[in-house]
Amino acid sequence: MIIVFALLALTVLVTANWYLWRRLFRDTTAGPGRTRRVGAAVIGGGWALAIGALVAERTGAPFWLQRVLAWPGFLWLALSIYLLLAVVAGEVVRPLLGRLLERRDRRREPPLTAVPHPERVPAGAPAEERQETGGEALRPPQETRKAEAAPLDAPSTAPAPPGDSVTTPLAEPTPSRRLFVSRVVAGAAAAAAVGTVGHGTYGVLRGPGVKRVTVPLAKLPRAAQGYRIAVVSDIHLSPVLGRGFAQKVVDTINSTQPDLIAVVGDLVDGSVKDLGPAAAPLAQLRARHGSYFVTGNHEYFSGAEQWVEEVRRLGLRPLENDRTELPWFDLAGVNDIAGESEGQGPDFARALGDRDTARACVLLAHQPVQIHDAVDHGVDLQLSGHTHGGQLWPGNLIAEAANPTVAGLERYGDTQLYVSRGAGAWGPPTRGGAPSDITVIELASKQA
Repeated sequence: MIIVFALLALTVLVTANWYLWRRLFRDTTAGPGRTRRVGAAVIGGGWALAIGALVAERTGAPFWLQRVLAWPGFLWLALSIYLLLAVVAGEVVRPLLGRLLERRDRRREPPLTAVPHPERVPAGAPAEERQETGGEALRPPQETRKAEAAPLDAPSTAPAPPGDSVTTPLAEPTPSRRLFVSRVVAGAAAAAAVGTVGHGTYGVLRGPGVKRVTVPLAKLPRAAQGYRIAVVSDIHLSPVLGRGFAQKVVDTINSTQPDLIAVVGDLVDGSVKDLGPAAAPLAQLRARHGSYFVTGNHEYFSGAEQWVEEVRRLGLRPLENDRTELPWFDLAGVNDIAGESEGQGPDFARALGDRDTARACVLLAHQPVQIHDAVDHGVDLQLSGHTHGGQLWPGNLIAEAANPTVAGLERYGDTQLYVSRGAGAWGPPTRGGAPSDITVIELASKQA
């Protein structure tokens, strides 16, 4: 089954890239040549870098090699997605542009003018009759016979009489209309894709924005009215997003002056050895009731145990299927589902089983799909990430199919779920239609 799926994915990938090459390079050139060869090299080389970047990250290749491959490889992933979308959209524009150019050329075509043909006049007719019928002198009989015997398609060498208009067929444009349309559509598609990826990459690198959301909790006492929780997920420190990016995230969180900080998974894409220096700014996080951390699926690709110890060293408290009692509510955290493969999966009974259900409970759980267990255990509010809000449109459609909530606040029975779009990005350091964020959850008491 895995082999069949792999072959199907490979077929789709090859077909999509052949179509991309055809529309961008083959259809925009008059014939085989350097441009088509360069196009094939660009597309093939881009995918070689992208696959190399993914493999290097997963296999723990030397960090310098990961950094060399990551930027061009991951950016190509994003660019190829939007190139394909733009070229497909161009299929709608292509025939419309072709018809528009055809109508324009027809308007420019000179009108046809009828050329009068003189009537035959018998030999010996009076001069007056010859003048009335067109006026040219009659030829001798032998010349008339020669003219009648001449082939109908014989070219005429005689110049056109003055005042007569001669219509010639419309010359084929150079380059041809089809070639011109292909070049316009391909150029527009390339510009749209590059512009989208450039804007989305700039949005990630400048750092996440701040969202503020008020969440009322029935069990929250009046004294906790306005309590602020800074929620950050999916920072994804990597060979692309390093220490400078981590510093921007930390500075943004601290600027909100939260009462508590919740880091809900997918902090890193790499080992402590490679990314420990990048994560160092996390030691600067400041909140009245501290900073807390739960694992995401990417921690289990990167050495979860080592990272749990590292964040503890940096001053964050890991909640590994654990709970702490804060002055006005319980704060619990469960491991990510990916930990099940290592015997470290989520354990809701351990984290929530013996708590005082009269107190409000806030749960940190990386994936939104964990909401169903949260509902069963009487959690009031679950804070999650994982989805990135789709990250690259139309990725939100895939995220919606796999998650109960992709972004924002929703209610499931007596439990509310808030899903952050995340601060960073996985793979391409690019977002399209899903800007990164740090959310300040302001708790509201219904008793107030």
